[in-house]
Amino acid sequence: MNITITQSMTGPLSTKPYRSWALTAIQTAPSHVGQANPTNLAIDTTKERIRKLFNNVDLSVSSYDTAWVAMVPSPSSPKSPCFPGCLNWLVDNQLDDGSWGLVNHNGMHPLLKDSLSSTLACIVALKRWNVGEDQINKGLRFIESNLASATDKSKPSPFGFDIIFPGMLEYAQQLNINLRSKHTDFTLMLHERDLELKRCHSNEMEAYLAYNSEGLGNLYDWHMVKKYQMKNGSVFNSPSATAAAFINRQDTGCLGYLTSLLDKFGNAVPTVYPLDLYIRLSMVDTLERLGIARHFSVEIKNVLDETYRCWVERDEQIFMDVVTCALAFRLLRINGYEVSPDPLEEITNEGAFKDEYAAVEVYNASQILYPKELAFGEQILKSGDFLRRITSTDSNRLSTFIQKEAENALKVPFNTGVERISVKRYIDRYDVDDTRILKTTYRSSNISNEDYLKFAVEDFNSCQSIYLEEMKGFKRWIAEKKLDQLTFAREKSAYCYFTAAATLPAPELSDARFSWAKNSILTAIIDDFFDDGATIDESINLVDCVKKWNVDVDKDCCSEQVRILFSALKDAICWMGDAGFKWQERDVTSHVTQIWLDLLNSMLTEAIWRRDAYTPTMDEYMKNATVSFALGPIVLNTLYFVGPKLSKEIVESSEYQNIFDQMSVMGRLLNDIYSFMREIKEELNAIELQLRNGESATGEEEVIKEIRTVIKNMRKEIMKLVTEEKGSVVPRACKDVFLNMSNVLNLFYATDDGYTGDAILSVVKDTFYGPLS
Repeated sequence: MNITITQSMTGPLSTKPYRSWALTAIQTAPSHVGQANPTNLAIDTTKERIRKLFNNVDLSVSSYDTAWVAMVPSPSSPKSPCFPGCLNWLVDNQLDDGSWGLVNHNGMHPLLKDSLSSTLACIVALKRWNVGEDQINKGLRFIESNLASATDKSKPSPFGFDIIFPGMLEYAQQLNINLRSKHTDFTLMLHERDLELKRCHSNEMEAYLAYNSEGLGNLYDWHMVKKYQMKNGSVFNSPSATAAAFINRQDTGCLGYLTSLLDKFGNAVPTVYPLDLYIRLSMVDTLERLGIARHFSVEIKNVLDETYRCWVERDEQIFMDVVTCALAFRLLRINGYEVSPDPLEEITNEGAFKDEYAAVEVYNASQILYPKELAFGEQILKSGDFLRRITSTDSNRLSTFIQKEAENALKVPFNTGVERISVKRYIDRYDVDDTRILKTTYRSSNISNEDYLKFAVEDFNSCQSIYLEEMKGFKRWIAEKKLDQLTFAREKSAYCYFTAAATLPAPELSDARFSWAKNSILTAIIDDFFDDGATIDESINLVDCVKKWNVDVDKDCCSEQVRILFSALKDAICWMGDAGFKWQERDVTSHVTQIWLDLLNSMLTEAIWRRDAYTPTMDEYMKNATVSFALGPIVLNTLYFVGPKLSKEIVESSEYQNIFDQMSVMGRLLNDIYSFMREIKEELNAIELQLRNGESATGEEEVIKEIRTVIKNMRKEIMKLVTEEKGSVVPRACKDVFLNMSNVLNLFYATDDGYTGDAILSVVKDTFYGPLS
């Protein structure tokens, strides 16, 4: 792998040959497939540039760390710099305003305190060797005009700033650097450092002090740094801390690390090295969030395989850095690798959450802990409390990037969002000028890249045009089958197709989307039919017609309503049978039909209960409700169209049934909480039954609280069943459909049930009718 440093201050699912009527319906949709036009060529070129980044890690230069390396004396001649090239680089790379450090493309400082810290380090380095008097004076003017920001608690700070900056001010005084500042400012900064050091007097904070040791000088026991020296000789892969350690301890390992850095990067160094594992993982995470990871599946698998090898071997790049550890754990687990959260718990115990970005990553990782792991992940779970506290009380001092990431993580926890919605929101907030913050800011084109954004926007808009054409075909089918003439039915075609496209976004999954959408609209209408639109005789007649199958609709259907519903249902089942055969290379019609019969019988059971004013036991209710919640036709039938072959043994396996039951019970309980709180008294629900049957001695609020806990644990269990590969027979692409439906339920019941309320309508319009630019 190549790693470059930016010498600038700115820095499948398998497709099928079969084309159904669903795909034919979208032939008019704009597509780049097979088109030799300039736009298509430009997209291919963009993809290739992105692909090459997997093998070329790019890091911006760090003036701050380069200055500390420049301070290192030669072992053979202590009055001369060991790395004079770094000193020359400082002289040649001062910015016009007198500062050193990273600036945005518009010339602005992304973090003023970072510019102050970098500039002071460069001044100290130049003064240490008595060179660059003009540069020193210009730098001092910049610091003097901006020094008030150093004590401004409302402004975001680099990692360890309250320790490092006062320490460098003391060093500047020792070198007789004439910094004109108020004595009170200097006193206040020293006081803040003393407070910070008092907070750090614990075993858990030893690592934090070692990482920021260059700011401690004689206050630090330099023998302690040996504990955190890595195999490459560095202190936490930090050039600045390693340089300070060599200056104070003359450690040959430290010198070897610094020499290797200069051999690799020339006369300027990044703020951390090596960082290639974290950078590549961040690249994977970014591409997944932008919705374009499917275009780079081979490269992403290579990254994850290499990361898993490092995890098994307990590589320092992972286990000495909480952010990398949390990110690696999350991406490996969600992609089916067998990893334990124990190392993450251990490293979070050592470092608490001094770094806000670490808290974000640990919180994201906490969302994929399995149920039995929750009891042992106490420190990991504290990350949520930390984020809630800093976003509510310290939001002004957070960088824009961290603020957005923290707020989004709390609002939509990782892996609970609906794919297309999450992708659009991430594209909207994606910043090609994004910088990350350690002791100084840095930028990497592997993380923040205009090509990513361009490609993501183009891909999103291309998919959106396909969805809009498919939606037209779906509405034509509804009209052809006269479903829009059923006056008792709610008009929910947009919602039904929205959930299909939002969870099955890949263009080649058109059949899966139509299966999902058709089954969704039919379950919604038939649910209304059994609830309000039919007599008990009509309900029984519909079930009988499906059982008999080959019926004369004019003679055997007792009403026009039954005739319309049976005809539409039969048409959908026949289409799924024909299309399913081409995907599965076996007949699936009987299974699809049985899934529908199970649902119809369960709905009929509830209709009879209502007619007879019968109150079932909780066990009777839940056994029936798992089926009557109507996810069977939507999810189980769609599994035949997502790619993998599903044998009869798989669909009859306990794993297949278990995931379905967990998802269905969770959905039913969410619906029941909604129904109870909205006082829909005519509907049976779990809360009412628990209270009525005396199965709970507590009141309504306690019962709802208990059920919410059950729902939360079920989400964790579904996550476990989906991500675990060992012993699993259900293909991952199919298990993802269960997880996606769980996320749809989470979205719909966040404010209402998605049917009786309109809160979701704006989300539908925003996602499907608003192209990105």
